[in-house]
Amino acid sequence: MTIHCDVAILGGGTGGYVAAIRAAQLGKEVVIIEKDKLGGTCLHRGCIPSKALLRSAEVYATIKESAQYGIETSGAQLVFPKVQERKEAVVEQLHQGVQFLMRKNKISVLSGKGRVIGPSIFSPKSGAVAVELEDGEMETIVPAHLIIATGSRPRVLPGLEPDGEFILSSDEALTMENLPASLIIVGGGVIGVEWASMLNDFGVEVTVVEAANRLIPTEDEDVSREMQRLLTKRGVKVLTGAQVKAETYGKDEEGIQIDVQKGEETETLSASKLLISVGRQANVENIGLENTDIRVERGFISVNEHLQTNEPHIYAIGDCIGGLQLAHAASHEGLQAVHHLVGEEFHSVPNYMIPRCIYTRPEAASVGLTEQEARERGHQVKTGKFPFQAIGKSLVYGSRDGFVKVVADQQTNDILGVHMIGTHVTDLISEAALAQLLDATPWEVGQLIHPHPTLSEILGEAMLAVDGQAIGI
Repeated sequence: MTIHCDVAILGGGTGGYVAAIRAAQLGKEVVIIEKDKLGGTCLHRGCIPSKALLRSAEVYATIKESAQYGIETSGAQLVFPKVQERKEAVVEQLHQGVQFLMRKNKISVLSGKGRVIGPSIFSPKSGAVAVELEDGEMETIVPAHLIIATGSRPRVLPGLEPDGEFILSSDEALTMENLPASLIIVGGGVIGVEWASMLNDFGVEVTVVEAANRLIPTEDEDVSREMQRLLTKRGVKVLTGAQVKAETYGKDEEGIQIDVQKGEETETLSASKLLISVGRQANVENIGLENTDIRVERGFISVNEHLQTNEPHIYAIGDCIGGLQLAHAASHEGLQAVHHLVGEEFHSVPNYMIPRCIYTRPEAASVGLTEQEARERGHQVKTGKFPFQAIGKSLVYGSRDGFVKVVADQQTNDILGVHMIGTHVTDLISEAALAQLLDATPWEVGQLIHPHPTLSEILGEAMLAVDGQAIGI
């Protein structure tokens, strides 16, 4: 059977279904092809389930520390299967919500594996897509435009491939039935530090091994140092500038052992399990790219500024094109692709202006350039920093750690970047992103009256601190 449509989307993750909704809103007939579940990695194996677990970990940590709030507790017990049940309930509710949105917008969803089969007599410009349905039947989709949104999967290390028992990726870790007594995390990037924070709060003995000379190496150095200080203070062992030696990996009835090389020294680590957290790789195999002129460079689909591939009627968005592998970035790209294919203008922003969030305890968030990046680009930099311990609401929360740092251009006064670590900063970063989008100066943001007592006051103070005008310190 052949189905003709205006827009076909290969992949029903966050970027894919957002693109589908906008195309339908613009009057297009849309088909989504998804081999697993609508919502993709973000909903089922990433953002949502991990943050549900992190929330349970935060609540558990708060209960254990409740005496500082004047509340004596005893007998508090972590029941991890119940934690997993809550996580699954959150995921399922959101999954049903996405399915509802498909029905509401009259978007056809095909459950099966899609593969581009090249130009057809019906669609010489964009190419048809063959879909192997779950029941083994075949469908052919012939779209006027195709959007590839196939996402990514955890990257593996040769010799340390996940087995689901001793070696885990984030996919397997999310479905653990019981917590291990101890865990080694290979990779101290965003995902690695989130797992370290979560499992530490759950009572797991955690060691993080990071090859770079600091945790979260893509973030501002001040934030990296504070993140390492706070995790270490909580009992997480952190080894930076270190690499695991896969050839020494071993396991027995007590768990796993592996050597870690740090400079000239080698240390043998032992734990119940090993979590590999070294980034993600694009899903670009077995989707028929070889039947097109689409280029794959360094493992990612190559696109132009409009997200078009070498085939002008085929677009690609999200994790499969590299860049920032974030759900909200994929959503933005989905909207951009759809508006371009219908011939409408769309305001897109460069990757460095997309907010980045880390859901540790406390959280970290950033937008724009780090201080080092700004200097490397030739800016004459001035900075302002303000600590959370000087903010009343932070003390009320019982969390005085962290700060907000503003990076600005000394000549133009433009905001170049804002970097935060502290209580609920992922909920504060949008104000900084808006300020940067509107080309605001630190002085202008500092003139905004932030209500008291709120955590948001710290952003105004940090902006004023750029020119030495902060009030609270």
